[in-house]
Amino acid sequence: MTKNFFGTRTGIILVGAIIGILAPLLQKLGNPGNMGICVACFERDIAGGLGLHRAEVVQYLRPEIIGFVLGSLAAALLFKDYRARTGSVPFVRFILGVFAMIGALVFLGCPWRALLRLGGGDWNAVLGLAGLICGIWIGTLFLKNGYNLGRTQKTHFTAGLLMPLVMAGFLILMLIYPQVAQEPKSGVLFYSVKGPGAGHAPLFVALGAGLLIGFMAQRSRFCTMGAFRDLILFKQVHLVSGVLALVVMAVVMNLILGQFHMGFEKQPVAHNLHAWNFIGMALAGLAFALAGGCPGRQLFLAGEGDGDAAVFVFGMITGAAFAHNFGLASSPTGLGPHGMAAVAVGFVVCLFIGLTMRKTN
Repeated sequence: MTKNFFGTRTGIILVGAIIGILAPLLQKLGNPGNMGICVACFERDIAGGLGLHRAEVVQYLRPEIIGFVLGSLAAALLFKDYRARTGSVPFVRFILGVFAMIGALVFLGCPWRALLRLGGGDWNAVLGLAGLICGIWIGTLFLKNGYNLGRTQKTHFTAGLLMPLVMAGFLILMLIYPQVAQEPKSGVLFYSVKGPGAGHAPLFVALGAGLLIGFMAQRSRFCTMGAFRDLILFKQVHLVSGVLALVVMAVVMNLILGQFHMGFEKQPVAHNLHAWNFIGMALAGLAFALAGGCPGRQLFLAGEGDGDAAVFVFGMITGAAFAHNFGLASSPTGLGPHGMAAVAVGFVVCLFIGLTMRKTN
């Protein structure tokens, strides 16, 4: 059997480094500041592009997300890792996705963006990462005490293809209905003409980057949540080494490209409400831990046939719609009017799930 290079320590470091290189390059080519890649933000933009919310500044079908799923599918098929499977309690996973997104949008970024914000000099990300680790730590306490959503089971081969097919459908829609000049709508799709949603790298460059990352991440099992979980539970640094490589290369690339700006103030698409940066990401980290993977990892799992991960992804997309329709998401000016209440409800729901859903003999 051929050894999987990307599964080695060197391989995971290489994957993290390549993500750390590509994200600042995508930013240079048009993606928003310190948002070369943000899974939560990009899924929020997809929700807007489909008209699920009407926040006009965050509407665009991000090709990077499409590439993550299709690249993962390609790797899984090529190396015979594709396994169509599904598990139990899909609605629980959906709800975890909803609150993971709400927590992330209170902070304004997923774990990937927190790392990239740090790599761009945004010290607000330190509070977010601390909150993320705290939330994951709470999740590990439940894992130690028998928390389990049940085993996955093999299902129809084609069932695992539905998520990649949906993403391929999104790409086809973009090709059929491209943005025309500065029009906010083209056919069935919505496009931002200002704000973060209006900032994007060229479609095929972004898609290519997503395909490459999806391919490598599927082989390496790259996961930011898993990195901290494994460090806390098992003192393993394998996945953490990839995370560190991402940050180091992001710093280097941002310095080279003139995109490194150190401080708390005037950071792109960020606020400096330190407590809520921490609390928002703590909720997201707890939801990721209970669901078994960070938002990027969920996309890669969905690409290799995991129906549970697909449900979580669509929970996040729905959570983004809720967040912007109901005033839950933050903005650079501060918290949304109902963000605090939503985070409180999210913690109650996640703690209820963690406390009551234990493996029974």
